[in-house]
Amino acid sequence: MTVCIVSCEMDRLYKIYPTPESLAEAFAGDMVNMIKESEKKRSVFTVVLSGGNTPRLLFSVLAGKYIKSVDWSLVHFFWGDERCVPPEDPESNYGVAFQFFLSKIEIPGKNIHRIRGEDEPEREAVRYSEEITAFVRTKNNYPAFDLIILGMGDDGHTASIFPRNMELLDSDDICKATVHPVTGQRRITITGKVINNSDLVIFLVTGQNKAKIIDSIFNKRADLVTFPASFIVPLHGKEIWLLDKQAGKYIG
Repeated sequence: MTVCIVSCEMDRLYKIYPTPESLAEAFAGDMVNMIKESEKKRSVFTVVLSGGNTPRLLFSVLAGKYIKSVDWSLVHFFWGDERCVPPEDPESNYGVAFQFFLSKIEIPGKNIHRIRGEDEPEREAVRYSEEITAFVRTKNNYPAFDLIILGMGDDGHTASIFPRNMELLDSDDICKATVHPVTGQRRITITGKVINNSDLVIFLVTGQNKAKIIDSIFNKRADLVTFPASFIVPLHGKEIWLLDKQAGKYIG
């Protein structure tokens, strides 16, 4: 059940839900409806998945309620970022999505475009950029995904664009290898220009530890420029933030 829907600057919208579970339930239904609309046109629907606990809830809902609801063969799944670990590693974003969702639906293997976290990061960033270019339609000379799902860390990062590597927001590359600024873990991420070129960006953000950053972004506090997530503003698409009441407590 939605508590409120508020229209904000630059077509940025937010919805607040009572719990992470109710958020996941609502968005799963919305996502399935988007795919059904694409299905009517017999067109491919391209989705970028995120890691994190809230997407894991989403995957569980999709697998539990919507396995037979759409023609999954028309959907192509990509990832916004990946840790440089093999797919069976518990930290693999692909691994989590496969375990909780993708392994449970009927979908051709060619529709699952994972980042190969086990490969050399710089080479894999180039290879994955080429794979995206081969499968995703373009607009403004950049890939234009139908839907990009993002999370936000408690430092304001999104995908693997951290406060210490903000240059990735303006990179001309589709994907880049990068490093987590605290742990030193290698990552591969899509860049800001690709995210902002999509038709729809959905942020899934839950938890009290995100509330002050959400407040800064939506109420335009002075520190909002230090948070990469605040620079996600689609050029021709729409952006919606789905929050639980803990994350949205200062703006709801």
